Amino acid sequence: MQIEQAKPTFNQHLKRFWQSAFGVSDAHDLYDRSIVLIALGLAMLGLIMVASASLPYAMREFNNPMHFVVRHSIYLLLAAAIALFVVQLPLTWWEKYNPYLLMAALLLLVAVLIVGRTVNGATRWLAIGPINIQAAEPAKLFFFAYLAGYLVRREQEIKQNLKGFLKPLAVFFVLALLLLMQPDLGTVIVMFATTVGLLFLAGSKLIQFFSLFLTGIFAIVSLIVVEPYRMRRILSFMDPWADPFGNGYQLTQSLMAYGRGDWFGMGLGNSIQKLDYLPEAHTDFVFAILAEEFGYFGVAVVVIALFCLVGKTLSLGHRAMAAERPYAGYIAYGIAIWMSFQSAVNIGASAGLLPTKGLTLPLVSYGGSSLIVMSIAIALVVRIDHELRLMKTQATRKATKPSAKTKRPASARVGQEALINE
Repeated sequence: MQIEQAKPTFNQHLKRFWQSAFGVSDAHDLYDRSIVLIALGLAMLGLIMVASASLPYAMREFNNPMHFVVRHSIYLLLAAAIALFVVQLPLTWWEKYNPYLLMAALLLLVAVLIVGRTVNGATRWLAIGPINIQAAEPAKLFFFAYLAGYLVRREQEIKQNLKGFLKPLAVFFVLALLLLMQPDLGTVIVMFATTVGLLFLAGSKLIQFFSLFLTGIFAIVSLIVVEPYRMRRILSFMDPWADPFGNGYQLTQSLMAYGRGDWFGMGLGNSIQKLDYLPEAHTDFVFAILAEEFGYFGVAVVVIALFCLVGKTLSLGHRAMAAERPYAGYIAYGIAIWMSFQSAVNIGASAGLLPTKGLTLPLVSYGGSSLIVMSIAIALVVRIDHELRLMKTQATRKATKPSAKTKRPASARVGQEALINE
């Protein structure tokens, strides 16, 4: 007779529902679904907030309240399609071609200075038909991919002598010069923070690490002092209410949005600051509108989601290092540092904790280049997790595979099958 399979219990049904609905990772999953669900949740929230924050501005500028909503929706679909393609690429492809990715980053930054589009005094965009590409966004990802490869190839050189430590800094210096010519100090700061973090994790000497850190701080302060508009931003950040209708206007309006939000906000769509008080609220200051409409509760939910995403990526980097996959580990560490630092700068600037910088909130702010590149980064994280799970599964199968000495005789197996099917 046939042996009947036991029916799943209520607890097993509940467990499966929880895993499918909330992305709880299982040992047999091909990837950590919670990473994908958190990223999708942030992207959907971003679409909702861009729709809410941009309606008055879009109506006034384009006579179409859905102008930015339609564009952002197209960017989301394009980002999803590209992420589905990238997740199919093995990590060996990134490790093999990372020098060419660095060349692509350099070409993009040079091209934007030659034929780029200038908006509000900054030349940062390459216009390809109706699409504007912000060259700095892919340049960040490509540089981090190259830096991870360099750290793997020159691990001992970095730890043992100064030459190995300075080589990636020379590459960063060239990229930083091209970015400052746009000008784009915010991207330079993000790339510098990620570079310092990866060099520290690669085992560079403490004296080199602290020397680089202090040199970077000195250079950033110097760049702020020599440019009057950057100095005005710092002064307005220190006391925005001293000139609330001039240099401190944007920050004071953002702080008003936070104040109106209180605990649970004014409700979706009920923001007052987006009614032409807070300039272009759907871009760098979308978090202020979110705070006004959803309050402290909404702010906490978004911050926790970003914290979980960064924490999972850092944990993934640690697992990759433990599995002796250093390139995957450095890529994961780089994405985590990049995402956390950029999020902190964006939220801190809108809340008056940091000087105003033109950095988007990952997966939330309006901007096609930022959204697509960050989606590629998330796809890379999912790919790393997938490859580590495959390694673990293959190792388990090899460990549990019976050897030739312990295999049962064919007659015994046939006899057991006969008993089961009797």
